[in-house]
Amino acid sequence: MKKAALAILVGIFLMGCKSTETSVTAEVEPGQEREVKIEVEIETVKFSNVSDKDWKLIEVYINGSITRYDRSSLSGSGFTDLFTLRFDAEFIGGRGAPNRYNAPYTAGEDRAITIELVRANQMAMIEEPLTLREYDYFRYLQGAYSWDITDEKLEINSSYNNNEIRLVFSL
Repeated sequence: MKKAALAILVGIFLMGCKSTETSVTAEVEPGQEREVKIEVEIETVKFSNVSDKDWKLIEVYINGSITRYDRSSLSGSGFTDLFTLRFDAEFIGGRGAPNRYNAPYTAGEDRAITIELVRANQMAMIEEPLTLREYDYFRYLQGAYSWDITDEKLEINSSYNNNEIRLVFSL
């Protein structure tokens, strides 16, 4: 019974970890208790997991509440290729609404990030999604201070106008 309970607990623990190598050995005789040492190597998310990929903005949160921006609501509207993001060695780049943009960035330790002034071409806007203006998107990027990968989605945390912003991107 103890072996089965131990195996279940170890399995539950390991499902929550990104492990690269794991081994567990436990022999427990009836009536005896034994301490089991479990060693798990946690795979850390590195910035290389983010760079050289084409990310599309899917959600915007302001002060923890989701805004009206939702990429799925844009399907068929001609706005599906807007608000993209790509990191290379020194610059971010992509498409706003409708302008192409780029900016230098610095990725630091503990998933810190700084994005400098966004530069964009100046195409005239014929139509813009009402739920997110290009100007705001650029300001949110420039206020970035951290990034993370959650459920294969890139999240960039930012601050703008005394608001906490979270930009969520998907591949």
